[in-house]
Amino acid sequence: MIPSMQEHDTDQPLISKTKLKAEADAKQALGKLLIDLPLDKIDQLNLPEELLDAVLEAKRIKSNSALRRQVQYIGRLMREVDPEPIQTQLDRWNGKDQQENARFHAMEKWRDRLIEEGGRPNSEALQAFVAKYPDADIQQLRNLSRNAHKELAGNKPPKNSRELFKCIREIIERTI
Repeated sequence: MIPSMQEHDTDQPLISKTKLKAEADAKQALGKLLIDLPLDKIDQLNLPEELLDAVLEAKRIKSNSALRRQVQYIGRLMREVDPEPIQTQLDRWNGKDQQENARFHAMEKWRDRLIEEGGRPNSEALQAFVAKYPDADIQQLRNLSRNAHKELAGNKPPKNSRELFKCIREIIERTI
């Protein structure tokens, strides 16, 4: 006698085919997003070797039908991988992570405060920044903020303002 499903798997909840299909489609869509990423970001994800090879191969494929098959293959490989860390990292890169947004806005505020005070040696913003981030190069910050202040006053392109933001970002990300 063949046991029925109810007698056989009483401890396992039944998952509908619809739900399984939706999960498979979600993983395939996630795999498709991986194909669109730049190579440096793909490397940061630490994907399993087989999945990484499949994604890199998909980036080389030009034929639509071959690409569709490769995406299906990537979706199949994604079933064996926990998609949560990948999705979390993609969300962070896409700016969906609120903490990342807050950190970005904090960096912008630091830049604006430093530019506003113009890089004066005893500027309150500069002293506060260095107190919070002691490994910061105070001379570099002073020069960049002074030059950015001059650019702003002269209606020039914000080259030094961008450099100041980049410097602030590097300092803050080192401490995280």
